[in-house]
Amino acid sequence: MKDFTDFRKEIKDKMGQLQMDSEFARRYVNDGFSGGEMKRAEILQLAMLQPKFAILDETDSGLDADAVRLASQSINEIGHNKMGLLIITHHDKLLEHNPPDFTHVILGGQIVETGGKELAAELHSQGYERIRAEHPESAAANDEIDAGTPRSKTRTKTISTRTGSRARWKSRCGTGSSTP
Repeated sequence: MKDFTDFRKEIKDKMGQLQMDSEFARRYVNDGFSGGEMKRAEILQLAMLQPKFAILDETDSGLDADAVRLASQSINEIGHNKMGLLIITHHDKLLEHNPPDFTHVILGGQIVETGGKELAAELHSQGYERIRAEHPESAAANDEIDAGTPRSKTRTKTISTRTGSRARWKSRCGTGSSTP
């Protein structure tokens, strides 16, 4: 059990690692934070809690290019080989410092394609058209889901996972797939 002094030292160290101003520690959690500050506070919480597995759902949403780069670097620093990560994103910048072991594409509510970091790179450079063409039933279901939804909010998602320790992940899942 950590005492208060140990906790303050650890949070100060983590804030330095994440390039956060020490004044963040004096503020209420997420009260009056900008979008970028809130994301950094979430990453700080992740660093302090140190879970074995974390789900990051569009952590890059609403961040400018510099903030996405810092978030990507910070996630890598706190999670590198220490935790499994499920990163849900529409963009590849978050994966720049967190290359996935697996990449899954969800279309119409189903995983329609699985690959590695190469699939994530392909999606970034070429988009989802090939996948939509190869999976017309799922694409049609996706279009039904998206009816009335602006194109920028399409429900085609890329989910990338980094296992931290493949051997540990394989023993938990029994296969080595990122889908239990």
